[in-house]
Amino acid sequence: MFALDLAKVIRATSQSLALAVLLVIGSLLVASSVFAQDGDAAADQSETADPQDARSSTGGAQTLEDVLRRQRGEPVDDAFRRSQTGAAANADAISSQLGVRGAASDSDIYRQLRFGTGDITVSTGKPVDRILIQDGGMRWLEWRQGPLATYGAYALGGTIVLLALFYLLRGRIQIEHGLSGVLMQRFSGIERFGHWLLAISFILLALTGLWLLFGRIVLIEWFGAEFYSQIASAGKWVHNNVAWAFIAGLILIFFQWVFQNIPNRHDLVWLLKGGGIFVKGVHPPSKKFNAGQKIIFWSVILLGASVSASGISLLFPFEFPMFAATFAKINELAPLIGLESNLPTELQLHEEMQYAQLWHTIIAFAMTVIILAHIYIGSVGMQGAFAAMGSGKVDKNWAKEHHNLWVEKVEAEEAKKNPKPTKPDDPAQTPQPAE
Repeated sequence: MFALDLAKVIRATSQSLALAVLLVIGSLLVASSVFAQDGDAAADQSETADPQDARSSTGGAQTLEDVLRRQRGEPVDDAFRRSQTGAAANADAISSQLGVRGAASDSDIYRQLRFGTGDITVSTGKPVDRILIQDGGMRWLEWRQGPLATYGAYALGGTIVLLALFYLLRGRIQIEHGLSGVLMQRFSGIERFGHWLLAISFILLALTGLWLLFGRIVLIEWFGAEFYSQIASAGKWVHNNVAWAFIAGLILIFFQWVFQNIPNRHDLVWLLKGGGIFVKGVHPPSKKFNAGQKIIFWSVILLGASVSASGISLLFPFEFPMFAATFAKINELAPLIGLESNLPTELQLHEEMQYAQLWHTIIAFAMTVIILAHIYIGSVGMQGAFAAMGSGKVDKNWAKEHHNLWVEKVEAEEAKKNPKPTKPDDPAQTPQPAE
């Protein structure tokens, strides 16, 4: 009997506890939904309200709308805070109870540091060390590890996949009439030196650049922090010093081949026929450099000059800042073509380096994609092409199929230098007696 009463008590107690738990959970759910609705309403109200009106109610401080815009990654007008860095007129008089305490509060000093307006003195004396807070650093890091690395990897990987598919579908471009055994001098020793100086230095720069870009994202997980740091330090040294060989090679090939790479009417025909690359038996006329090679040449020259300029700006940021002046010129020229441009023209040193690094990497990716296609055609993609930069001599049948106008010019020049001897019994060459 006692056990039965005890069971009833336990059952009643448990039911009461369950009911209480359900009531608490229901209350929390109702409260959270109301809070969410109030939050959404506040967010909607903050999005529609004028930030300037809301800011007056905060005494000039940032508002909820400022915080929400910053969280959404939208630009925030910081002009209302940049000027609030203290003023001498706000300092306490020396006769007051506390005496002179200064004209700037802790918040004022923080804004001076953040916006680069404070009078900072550091023991090193270097301007770069006086920048203690720089907002653009996180944006640069997110861009570098996010879109830049992602789309750059897609570009390189996609290019390699497309070249592999092209090779599987088209195969190697063969010399249609086979090797003739007759060689023609295509490039001199100095021309090949300039080409290989540029090519080898670019490969080293590309490999070390990719290592530095993807190292902290991927490679450090594979090799470990200690090994990666050693390789990264060596790669940075190689990258900074091999850059000068790249610039020298770029200048050398420009002066060697610039006049031979000026576009002409034959280039349009070559492009319309796809250079004979996609269809067998098609050999459009071409001089020493065809339209495809000219595209490679001018891409390397223009992109190489740009990547060199940004690289020099990274090596010597104090002497060669690029982007503030460039943005100012863009803002000046944009209205002439009906566009509006409001790019920043006052950049801190760190911002200059961040813009230069992003631009440097974007252009380097573009160059690498183009050079991959060039390497493919010059090696496994076309029979006889590598010999042009290997030994400098090419088979005559290869030259006729891909550069027939150049072959005709070379043969005409050789004929002028070495005219064929005339036969004595040739009546056309026999002197006629004077009448």
